[in-house]
Amino acid sequence: MTVTDAPKIITSRFGHDDSHTLSRFTTTGGYEGLRAALAKRPDEVVEEVKTASLLGRGGAGFPAGVKWGFCPPGVWPRYLVVNGDESEPGTYKDRLLMERDPHQLIEGVLIACYAIGCAQAFLYVRGEMALAQERIAAALNEAYAEGYVGRNILGTDFSVDIVLHWGAGAYIVGEETALIESLEGNRGMPRLKPPFFPAAKGLYLQPTVVNNVETLANLPWILREGGAAFAALGAESSRGTRMFAVSGHVRNPGVYEVEFGVTTFRDLIYAPVYGGGIRQGNDLKAFIPGGASAPWFYAEHLDLPLEKGAVDRAGSMLGSGAIVVMDETTDMVRASLRIVRFFARESCGKCTPCREGTSWLEKILERIVDGHGRRSDLDLLLDVCDNISPGIAWPPKQTTICPLGPSAVSPIASAITRFRDEFEARLGGGPVPVTVTVAGGAYVPKPEPASEEVAS
Repeated sequence: MTVTDAPKIITSRFGHDDSHTLSRFTTTGGYEGLRAALAKRPDEVVEEVKTASLLGRGGAGFPAGVKWGFCPPGVWPRYLVVNGDESEPGTYKDRLLMERDPHQLIEGVLIACYAIGCAQAFLYVRGEMALAQERIAAALNEAYAEGYVGRNILGTDFSVDIVLHWGAGAYIVGEETALIESLEGNRGMPRLKPPFFPAAKGLYLQPTVVNNVETLANLPWILREGGAAFAALGAESSRGTRMFAVSGHVRNPGVYEVEFGVTTFRDLIYAPVYGGGIRQGNDLKAFIPGGASAPWFYAEHLDLPLEKGAVDRAGSMLGSGAIVVMDETTDMVRASLRIVRFFARESCGKCTPCREGTSWLEKILERIVDGHGRRSDLDLLLDVCDNISPGIAWPPKQTTICPLGPSAVSPIASAITRFRDEFEARLGGGPVPVTVTVAGGAYVPKPEPASEEVAS
């Protein structure tokens, strides 16, 4: 299969100007997946999704059908929460799904509710996504009016209410327990796990399934065409298709649906139908493979497939599906500062290593960028990183409740390891030997000869 003939499962309507309307949706197979689901028992729907091997598309990549099974049997009520608070820098695939095909998401929500046996769903949409909120609200009104949502859906005894909830624009509520806190009217802060695993003690301390927008958008196609047809696409451990947001220094930035686990980074960045290559014919310097919290990749990683296992083994993650390309003109010290500043500003403040550490990382990098870097600053940067994420390894160890703190470590460790000379050029006084020990082999700086001053 070439890069141009992969089937479009969740973006097939994007070419229509009226893709967000009920009329376009129903004339292109809309709500047929729901009808197919209602013709089965709930457990049969779960098995269909397990057959599809649908991995969650929010970042963790956990199998959706397995996740649904974590709700304790016989405990009611239970809830479905849709995580539409897409806020990882470089990520904008879910936003397009909500803006351009809201009925597909609603249909996926209904199928999931039927499968797990819940009568109440909450659609949490990021505060800044005004058009997505408007489109979903209009689609919900249409779906209620036509009997797709509400009581006795399509003449059955299945009833569901869907509540649209607007967030206030906080990165931290992309973490599922912080999102639940926000839904309950509290400040968005992550909960300790255990005991607050959502499937056991989630929204209102009831069993709760939290699913990503793209994950749910796949369900109508799976129920309509069959789980086996979905599993026939992609690689063994990454089935179906997946959306990737390509941005940065490429000729054609955008969102592309590709066959999961088969397409390579080189295809996505350089193929004319996707990224189209580096702008102005420049060379690739680095790229972020899975959102700002992922360790960076380089030219030697271009031929890796977009497959979770392969990327994990190479020392990073596909994460939120955001690929940010940096060409040879990129100032890597400034790029690190830009990313770290985001995480420092978005820290909820609950955990001391994240609240204090990310702010100190920002201050030190600002000092270096402004030309006031000290000879000890590289040691200091890695020492702070080590206190937030011990060993500075990947997958990260963490001293925080959620991964936001270690997310700020990734760009610094990546940049110092690969582009240490750019940091040293800003410090003055010659090279600075980095003495912090890094475990796991993921971020071991190249040994440097001691300067005459240090040697003496």
